[in-house]
Amino acid sequence: MEKSKINSFLQRLIVTLVLVPAVVFCIIKGYTTVYLLGLLGSALLSWEWALMVPNKRPVFYAVTYFFVAVTAVVMGSPMAFWYSMAAALVLAFIKGKNEKHRWLLLLGIPYISIGLGAIIEIYTLYGAQIVLWFMFVVWGVDIGGYVFGCSLKGPKLAPKISPNKTWAGLFGGIFLAVVISYGICRYFGADAVINLYMILAAVLAVIAQIGDLIESAIKRHLGLKDSSNIIPGHGGVFDRVDGLIFAAPFALLILRNLFLFFE
Repeated sequence: MEKSKINSFLQRLIVTLVLVPAVVFCIIKGYTTVYLLGLLGSALLSWEWALMVPNKRPVFYAVTYFFVAVTAVVMGSPMAFWYSMAAALVLAFIKGKNEKHRWLLLLGIPYISIGLGAIIEIYTLYGAQIVLWFMFVVWGVDIGGYVFGCSLKGPKLAPKISPNKTWAGLFGGIFLAVVISYGICRYFGADAVINLYMILAAVLAVIAQIGDLIESAIKRHLGLKDSSNIIPGHGGVFDRVDGLIFAAPFALLILRNLFLFFE
């Protein structure tokens, strides 16, 4: 691995060692801290998207994104959420008639709110253990992709979208996600469903990577490297949670249908 990439990795590692325990603490602590974490995420993601996509009314879009995300995070009413999102989409569509990136501005509404809402719903239905399992699996995809991709290199995964991503990184990320899933299942004594969770981890790893590529495509379209520079060595909040919020609705859908619970 090149020296610059090693330095970048060490910087990312230090930040990760600070942020991950903080997130884990909030999730384990209970509903209040989980909701506060969800509100913080809603505010940061709303701010980033409103500034990342060039527009004439960043405050309006940031407030709109945040309002809908809050209904998904704290209200607990699917009806209220879908009504608020429909109203926000109509309002943003009307306000954005002269915007160059009108559809990307509209995309921010469901992208932020559905992803965050799905994570909160997983926590509400299945508890802290399942949420932590999901998060560690997706984090494993990012870490495995970075380490294996930088170390092994090889053929590019999607050179026109994200030149630094490789097939080695993809398979390395899937491998680490599966290993993490296996370790968590063993730790919690969930041997009866360990194989199912390993398969689910592999599926979610691929979905999370797709989410990462989608955000990369959006940034490339906008001529950006990072969604912001708020996190040293990582870029923006979106750069770190794109896989999480994209994979969360799929994880919720699968869990609801397969009833995979830790025992």
